[in-house]
Amino acid sequence: MNQHEHSVTHHSADHAPGDEPGESSGHSLRNANLGLGFSVLLTAASFLLAGSDVLYAPTLPVALIVLAIAQMGVQLVFFLHITTGPDNTNNVLALVFGILVVFLIVAGSIWIMANMHHNMHPTGEMPSMQP
Repeated sequence: MNQHEHSVTHHSADHAPGDEPGESSGHSLRNANLGLGFSVLLTAASFLLAGSDVLYAPTLPVALIVLAIAQMGVQLVFFLHITTGPDNTNNVLALVFGILVVFLIVAGSIWIMANMHHNMHPTGEMPSMQP
């Protein structure tokens, strides 16, 4: 395999910004600054949307959720270097497992709080002790 074929197969793998093999430290710093810029922009956009009347009020939560998902994507790609490449399989599986655990905790908490009134005594009735 000559040098050109090696570079073509090497670059065909899926790499995150800042995680490309053989890149210079200046390139890595530039990608980290790019990720920081995206994070600051998305955070500022969230605060501006929440504090203004630009959007119709019922659509505001949807817009904030979209910006939060974009923020998570920026964090995963630019800072955690999570990609779908074959060398990142364990990272992706750990991320999926973490999301599953968080979902189970949140769903279980909501379920417990929603059904809590069945297990509580009514406020007007207190159990009395018999002498």
